[in-house]
Amino acid sequence: MRIPLSCRVVGVVVSLLFTYCGRLSAGVIDNHVDQLGADCQLPDALVQEIKGYQPIVNKIVGRIVDGEFAGKTWDSLAELVDTFGARLAGSEQLEKAIDWAVGKLKEDGLENVHTEEAQVPHWVRGYENAQLVAPFKKNLPLLGLGYTVGTPRGGIIADVIAVESFKEFEKLAPEQVKGKIVVFVPKWEGYGKTVVYRSKGASVAARKGAVASLIRSVTPFSIGSPHTGMQSYDDDVKKIPTACITVEDAEMILRKYRKGETLTIHLEMEDRNMEPVMSRNTIGELVGTTYTNTSVVVVSGHLDSWDVGVGAMDDGGGALISWKALTFLKAMGLRPRRTIRAILWTGEEFGLLGGKAYKEAHMENEKKEFNFFFESDIGTFEPKGLDFSGNKEAECIFREVVKLMSPLNATEFQTPTDGGPDVTHWTSRGFPGASLINKNEKYFWFHHSNGDSMAVEDPKNLDKCAALWAAAAYVVADLSVAMPKDVTDPISHLDL
Repeated sequence: MRIPLSCRVVGVVVSLLFTYCGRLSAGVIDNHVDQLGADCQLPDALVQEIKGYQPIVNKIVGRIVDGEFAGKTWDSLAELVDTFGARLAGSEQLEKAIDWAVGKLKEDGLENVHTEEAQVPHWVRGYENAQLVAPFKKNLPLLGLGYTVGTPRGGIIADVIAVESFKEFEKLAPEQVKGKIVVFVPKWEGYGKTVVYRSKGASVAARKGAVASLIRSVTPFSIGSPHTGMQSYDDDVKKIPTACITVEDAEMILRKYRKGETLTIHLEMEDRNMEPVMSRNTIGELVGTTYTNTSVVVVSGHLDSWDVGVGAMDDGGGALISWKALTFLKAMGLRPRRTIRAILWTGEEFGLLGGKAYKEAHMENEKKEFNFFFESDIGTFEPKGLDFSGNKEAECIFREVVKLMSPLNATEFQTPTDGGPDVTHWTSRGFPGASLINKNEKYFWFHHSNGDSMAVEDPKNLDKCAALWAAAAYVVADLSVAMPKDVTDPISHLDL
């Protein structure tokens, strides 16, 4: 997501993402949540204090959704993607977009606008082509996966082995696989379960001597569109070219292979890994009236994207609502007790690298510095509510905050948080955090594909997401009490 880190570190990060995405796609909600809600015994004075924010929340929602700020978030998002297009980590487009964002944050009057460095990979997509050459000729649209190596000059021409699962592949002897192109055609069982084929397929195939691997795109719906994403090689296998092909082509290949037909593919890929480069996280603040450098509330999304589509949905929308939440609050004259800090992460798509660099840079005083983390990275469709990770006391407080979002019909509450991958650097260790619950049933239709465009973003829904973000962040940042936290040692599993 999110350079190169060693393959070992990338693998660890990917494992974390599998857990995050598995909960996300499966729609898992801990059954104990409703019971915990009933068990909450907050002081009545605190409950009444939170309820007292309703008029302010109403004001925030009214002015962002129906007032003078309506449509402003969509306009800025369109300017971002129409000016810079795709923003792959390591690319000139991303760095120019960061410079632009810094200027715009300053124009909006945000405070302490600056960037902080994060090393990212410089993986370059080259010429890519695949053709089924037997039993008939057919072009196979494809997209190489992040960190993939290219083919030798002239490409690879090899017969195909097609399987539906790793379990099916395990039954094959190495001599059956050696020299072949393996095509993995898993059924869609939700992103968390299916994405493992994209992330680990190349290593699984290479271990038995395959010369390349092709993966059914990780999506529930297709109109002939391949979907890219990150993969990681195991340290102890040869790196082989790997790419995603369309659902339609993958399923056709599997059908014909199971009928006993011999299929041959000519694969050419000039993708390459170059030396890592330095990128930057982009930061702007609405400085608190009482606490300036301590008890900070972070709102965030990532600015980088894949190199297909323009990253409007993943994650331009999440980045823009985080930035504009502060812009609108300041314009309304609403300045909370605590500082709200917008962070536009870099390098998320290649392994949460912006978040990792930021965590390491702020580790010494993190328990004092941070109060709460918000991140939006699972779409900005019509909002339904907020999910949460943290201890029981913080959960009880946040449940009351979410109740305030009734003007947006966005009072749904879930735990744990699912849409905040970069902030798992903190939430996985006991810091409280939240992400956006929205009507994103079609999110993976467009995810990591050419379909990720402004056509996916609805101006009204984007306004609602910005309003929810601004209102929730303001309340958390202005409460008389800090959010309780049970933080573990900062040397976390992400640093292994």
